[in-house]
Amino acid sequence: MLQIRPTCENCNKALPFDAKDAMICTFECTFCEGCVEKLKKVCPNCSGGFEKRPIRPENLLKKYPVFTETVHKPVDFESHFKKINS
Repeated sequence: MLQIRPTCENCNKALPFDAKDAMICTFECTFCEGCVEKLKKVCPNCSGGFEKRPIRPENLLKKYPVFTETVHKPVDFESHFKKINS
């Protein structure tokens, strides 16, 4: 089951369970669409691509709560671009 992380890992923007601009990679690294565009759609953690994160139906939140721990690791864009361009 997806964790549904609460914020963008780069900019720390709130991404609640029903956020339409939440993006994830295959390891559930979570970023907002704006940061994904800045990252050229390549995950800085695993080099994978991104997809829209599904929205967990509100009626299932009690049984399947979302992740509450914030993962905030601002990206070093210079290093990221060197890595994806090499």
